[in-house]
Amino acid sequence: MPQLPDDLDAVAVRTWCSLALEALGRERAEIDAINVYPVADGDTGTNLYLTVESAAAAVEAVFAAHETGTTAPATADAVRAMAHGALIGARGNSGTILAQLLRGMAGVLADGGDAAHLRLALTSAADAARQAVAHPVEGTVLTVAAGAAEAARGEDPGLSTVVTAAYEGARAALARTPDQLAVLGRAGVVDAGGRGLVAVLGALVETVTGQAPVRTPRTASGHAAKAPVTVDGGSVVGLPVGGTPVEGVTEGGLPADAPGDGPPGCPEDGAAGPAFEVIYLLEAHDEQVARLRTRLDALGDSLVVVGGDGLWHVHVHVDDAGAAVEAGVEAGRPYRIRITHFATESGHDVRVQAEPAQRAVVVVVPGDGLAGLCTEAGATTVIARPGEPPASGELVDAIRRAHAREVVLLPNDAALRHTAAAAAEQARTEGVRVALVPTRAAVQGIAALAVHEPGRGFDEDVVAMTAAAGATRYAELAVAERQSWTMAGICQAGDVLGLIDGDVAVIGADVPGTARTVLDRMLAAGGELVTLVLGEDVPDALADALEAHVREGHLAVDTMVYRGGHQRAPLLIGVE
Repeated sequence: MPQLPDDLDAVAVRTWCSLALEALGRERAEIDAINVYPVADGDTGTNLYLTVESAAAAVEAVFAAHETGTTAPATADAVRAMAHGALIGARGNSGTILAQLLRGMAGVLADGGDAAHLRLALTSAADAARQAVAHPVEGTVLTVAAGAAEAARGEDPGLSTVVTAAYEGARAALARTPDQLAVLGRAGVVDAGGRGLVAVLGALVETVTGQAPVRTPRTASGHAAKAPVTVDGGSVVGLPVGGTPVEGVTEGGLPADAPGDGPPGCPEDGAAGPAFEVIYLLEAHDEQVARLRTRLDALGDSLVVVGGDGLWHVHVHVDDAGAAVEAGVEAGRPYRIRITHFATESGHDVRVQAEPAQRAVVVVVPGDGLAGLCTEAGATTVIARPGEPPASGELVDAIRRAHAREVVLLPNDAALRHTAAAAAEQARTEGVRVALVPTRAAVQGIAALAVHEPGRGFDEDVVAMTAAAGATRYAELAVAERQSWTMAGICQAGDVLGLIDGDVAVIGADVPGTARTVLDRMLAAGGELVTLVLGEDVPDALADALEAHVREGHLAVDTMVYRGGHQRAPLLIGVE
């Protein structure tokens, strides 16, 4: 039997993320089914799952960086990675609030993971989430988070006691949400976001105690049973747990004959509600974000802005999506912009209303420069920024945005092979024919995209793209952060490393010299075309010098140069 944690260390945080992802995976469809507030778009469970998936991936990345060490990562590193992963991967109103809850907890748990710190963390999380919402409404996930914090506040020291109290407090608060928010009461459901938070806290209970909370049983007919919850000194109330529509309620979750009377400014108040959901990450200073909140609040509703330290996640429902994005441009640098039209049948991008194309290419790129290049070539792009690999949900969204019957997916990173495979499988269940070309670097993706011919047969096109990618050797330059053993010997901090096909092959003192050595080694095996992708801080003079070096030593070899923008490596090299 595994040893149970005395406090929330890095290993416990990793386990919590994994169990929370499993729990939301099991309950995703049921949570989607009871999603009626603030918009009955049936995606709260999915958004929470994708948010936690991103958090879990970030924690796994921290552990992967410690694979060669003898100790686990520091707790502070794990909880901060969890919060950052949730922030950059947050989806929808519910996912954005969950990201802020995790961020609020991480700020305290980074200093300690015992019972006392956990109590403070739960309170910090509830307060931070409430402050992030422009107009907090009771009967939502905010109420459930507050219930968890309040229940844990007076408990005796002991981690298992505190987490169990928080879980039960959240369940009790969740049971009361239909009485606090009219739209929930009419539909006969609890708040979907709150139910998702209960699942996440249930995973924390299992992490600490080793025992999963008892899941709500179902009746023989398959309908969700009502789970008893103790509240108000021992009285028992029924907890509707969703999954099956309530009689007299429409598929969207609202009573078939009841007019809306939700809080002012929300879709349930009888008006149609804003047409678009706008989400983006934003790099900006605190004072700029304060002005952004004011402007977005005047444009729409369901405004949630979370984050800090220069990186923010913005979520708002508006009629003028362009104005919401422009407000972000004025405040700082928005990216990963996602605009969803609520009126579409599937709840995804408005372009799905048009007739789908026969074939499209979805490509992951490491910077803005290559994104522009690939977009000009007709591909749908997903930008993988340094330290922020896309989750499977983001790749699925890109496949949907491509809006084609057939899609070729180019992940351009060996570390994304499982993520890309999961996204492809999800898209196939939605009726899209997807082929995954296992490109391991951006230069392989460029080579594959160069031979793409949408007019030929799908299989033939995929074979040609796969062959072009496979015939392209790839390299990149990196700067060593510390002394370590490599395939080329021992490197020191500050050394320039030349990685060929993923392994360190050259250790140099500067970028130009290392790049020349890497090129010579790659071209020794032959080649007809060299592709150079420069990072945003690399001068054009380097490309000119390397192009001249290739021309002098290899007369029959051509060179192509691209600007990659803000990417992890200062230089990417491909040889075909």
